[in-house]
Amino acid sequence: MTRFLDRHEAGRMLALVLTRYAGRDDVVVLALPRGGVPVGYEVSRALGAPLDILVIRKLGVPGREELAMGAVASGGVRVVNRDVIASFGISQASLDAAAASHAREVEELESDCRGDARELEVRGMTCIVVDDGLATGATMRAGVAALRRRAAGSVVTAVPVASREACALVAEDADDFVCLMRPPTFLAVGEWYVDFSQVGADEVRSLLARARIATARDAAA
Repeated sequence: MTRFLDRHEAGRMLALVLTRYAGRDDVVVLALPRGGVPVGYEVSRALGAPLDILVIRKLGVPGREELAMGAVASGGVRVVNRDVIASFGISQASLDAAAASHAREVEELESDCRGDARELEVRGMTCIVVDDGLATGATMRAGVAALRRRAAGSVVTAVPVASREACALVAEDADDFVCLMRPPTFLAVGEWYVDFSQVGADEVRSLLARARIATARDAAA
């Protein structure tokens, strides 16, 4: 399988299979920061849809952080996995403490990336959630659940590359799922990019600002 040159190329290629959502006034693109933002920027421009970020922080089980007992997301949304909480006997106090700590991280990252810009309304909208790839799919699944809580009309998940296990799980949760590459052997998202440089907050702010300008220009045309 051919690797993507960088996240921007991956976003342009992803947009080619999302054309059914182009030119609609009920579509928004939500990118998971920071790596998903360059991908989401290209998708938003190709579809003529507004771009925003969707910040998700997984709540790991104490001592087994890779296992999600829930997540907190943009908009103050908390998603919990009751089965995991019951299996590990996690107290409400422990859950609340973890959620409060991660909620602060969400707020800080949102402020760092979005600045003073207003959060896009998702109620009743078709939300295309974009990331640069999926390893386990846990964060994306939490994002879908968070958008359901915020009364999104429908949720589309779209990524350039993902493990086959993540694809199966995320596809169950979303109303539509798009993935360009599903390698039989998957170790990490970065192995499928020639350039997988870290995306900084400055780059995120710049891309969001450029997307807002483009959206305003399109609306005025």
